[in-house]
Amino acid sequence: MAKTLPKVIPTFLILFSIFSFSAFATAGGFSRTLSPVKLGLKREKLSHLHFYFHDIVSGRNPTAVRVAEAPMTNTSLTGFGAVVMMDDPLTARPELTSKHVGRAQGIYASASQTELGLLMVLNFAFMEGKYNGSSLSVLGRNTVLSAVREMPIVGGSGLFRFARGYAHARTHTLDIETGDAVVEYNVYVFHY
Repeated sequence: MAKTLPKVIPTFLILFSIFSFSAFATAGGFSRTLSPVKLGLKREKLSHLHFYFHDIVSGRNPTAVRVAEAPMTNTSLTGFGAVVMMDDPLTARPELTSKHVGRAQGIYASASQTELGLLMVLNFAFMEGKYNGSSLSVLGRNTVLSAVREMPIVGGSGLFRFARGYAHARTHTLDIETGDAVVEYNVYVFHY
């Protein structure tokens, strides 16, 4: 004569299977929720950074070079289609000889057919003080002829992990003959 299992065991197995499947299906089997404290994240703070960006396109050692263009770029009033790769110095004061605090590394491209509007994709890589080795990432629109341009900070690394905020750019000097520019940046960023 065959033994029968108590009714509790099959019910338990059915419920366990349902919960296990729903947990796996919900998370996709590849993610989980974490506590920020377990990652060492403490209180979020707001920091203000102030520096100068030197975009040097002329001379023997430019820090920004055109790497691509469209067939019509050179006849466009806005340079539409030009793509420039940069590794620009960031300094504490407007003079290039002042203390270097980092580099602006990335790409900007002329993305407007009607105004001088750039798509900015760059990292502010800091190399000085407590932010040495940390970076902030910018992805936004830069209307060059506006007095002040606002671009979003979309992330960061090092001390700027989970960063979010915005950067205000204001042209400090522009050499019309060479195209070289010094841009003042005020960056406001939330981070842990």
